[in-house]
Amino acid sequence: LSALRRRCDVAGKRLSEPGLAAEGRVLRSVLYVYHSRLLRHRPYLALQQVEQCLKRLWKMNLVGCLETLVKLIPKKNASEAHAECLVPSQPMLETVALKVLGGCKLILRLLDCCCKAFLLSVKHLCSKEFILLNTLASGLLSRLWCVIQYRCVLETLTSVYGALSTVLHLVSETQQTPYIKGFTFPSDISDFLGVNISSEAKKQKAKMLTTKKSTSWMKKLFPPMPEAVSKVGKKRKSETCISAMKNRSIPCALDIGETVV
Repeated sequence: LSALRRRCDVAGKRLSEPGLAAEGRVLRSVLYVYHSRLLRHRPYLALQQVEQCLKRLWKMNLVGCLETLVKLIPKKNASEAHAECLVPSQPMLETVALKVLGGCKLILRLLDCCCKAFLLSVKHLCSKEFILLNTLASGLLSRLWCVIQYRCVLETLTSVYGALSTVLHLVSETQQTPYIKGFTFPSDISDFLGVNISSEAKKQKAKMLTTKKSTSWMKKLFPPMPEAVSKVGKKRKSETCISAMKNRSIPCALDIGETVV
């Protein structure tokens, strides 16, 4: 029970981190701004799938469910380790276990959608289509993928299910009051998900990094300037800035920069 309480606390904190919520808000804002312009654009449609997965994850209220379970787990001192205590009922444990299974499946789908949308954005960026949107989308998707992956959100939920499955098995042996019928809870969550989490994350990371290196889209969009032209441009820019500082009557709206080809 203490292991289950600890893992539920960690999972709740990682799911309710401000970084994940912030990326979701930025994604919704981007979709709102570009809604009327890019209804048939493939990266935009892929972004919509990512946003749909995030919306379903929030509507599950997985954090609230884990917090409710933590409140039902009794707090015991070391001296009371072998004493009798009240434990969460089998229906409650089954409900939380089902939500955790669904949350893991949904997060796995979210990571997959992020990877596919990122690859599409980079592909269209290399074709010089909607440069601003695709640059913004690729950065947003990579950040969202990293927030979920490197904060170990999925791994934490799988560890919660491991402890939950053990407690559920012990409670059902003591007094059987099954609530969810027609579904067998898997002993190993990897069998239910159908993939190895660590290997799947490595595959997605390799895809994203390989795409970045092979396309070198930044070099295609912004080709290197010849050294002589670069030196002349820098000299002109510094002279313009110095003259602008001396003549303070120049209006702020005046563009004192160099033309970018």
